[in-house]
Amino acid sequence: MTKHSGRLTLAASGAEPPIVGPERELGPEQHIMECTALESLIEMGFSQNRAEKALALTGNQGIEQAMDWLMEHENDPDVDEPYVPPQGHVLGTEEPPEGSTPETVEARADLVEEGSAEGDDKHPLTEEEKKEQTKRMMELIAQKQREREEREKRETIEREKQRRKQGQELSMIRQKLQEDEMKKMAEERRREKMEEKLAKQRVREKIERDKAERVKKFGGGSSSQAPAEPVQETPVPSSPSQEPPTKREYDQCRIQVRLLDGTSLMQTFKAKEQLAAVRLYVELNRKDGGEPFHLLTSFPRRIFTDEDMEKPLQELGLVPSAVLIVAKKCNS
Repeated sequence: MTKHSGRLTLAASGAEPPIVGPERELGPEQHIMECTALESLIEMGFSQNRAEKALALTGNQGIEQAMDWLMEHENDPDVDEPYVPPQGHVLGTEEPPEGSTPETVEARADLVEEGSAEGDDKHPLTEEEKKEQTKRMMELIAQKQREREEREKRETIEREKQRRKQGQELSMIRQKLQEDEMKKMAEERRREKMEEKLAKQRVREKIERDKAERVKKFGGGSSSQAPAEPVQETPVPSSPSQEPPTKREYDQCRIQVRLLDGTSLMQTFKAKEQLAAVRLYVELNRKDGGEPFHLLTSFPRRIFTDEDMEKPLQELGLVPSAVLIVAKKCNS
């Protein structure tokens, strides 16, 4: 009866018996090591819940394994919650195995009591040992922190590289879209010019037909004058007939635009494109603000009006090259 007094006293006092996991029971020496590691972790500044959870979840294999677990799970939302051990066998409540006799049960109780007595004889760590252990753990913490900082630094560099790469891709896409828009607008302007040319040609043909009909209607007197009119008209375009070679020779125009902040833009346009194309190019590419502006030439000084925007560059005398200046438009 005396051999079972410890277990009976525990049951009579109403205290909960210790819970042991389903895999293995803690021996006396391992229990002492767990208590020492727990005290060391608490002295190092960790809360009791964190220390107990780290030791339990690492299988009570030592402070270093517990420290590794704490470093890896320091940001877990439930790291400060009390540790709840898994459901297992409760000492003193399990049924004796089949075929066991009271003598075997008493012998097992003696072994448990002897282990407890040996555990009581273990001396705790001295102050020097605690300081040495704490120093080693602090060095381990510092090493883990350095490794984490290096990892975070590498991740930051990689993210910066990805950000720059994406920025370059976006810039190339934006530039391509801008070029496509310019090509589209230039194509529209060429189509409009062609339609305008065809419309003028139809008007001229209609005028010629009207003249021919008048000649037939009014007889020979006017017929003798009819061929004289083309004869008089042919020398008239003969004076500007010297310009077409210039147009055929310079079918492109290189324009340099000086902006308000002193920077310049350079672009090549078709000689027959309107001045509005140059203005649109400046509006899309300028970075000196969005104020309204005029386009002008310095020598000879000329400020281009809204009517000039519809005229081709060749007609404005800007072929084969010219320098335009951007000036603020004053509100009249």
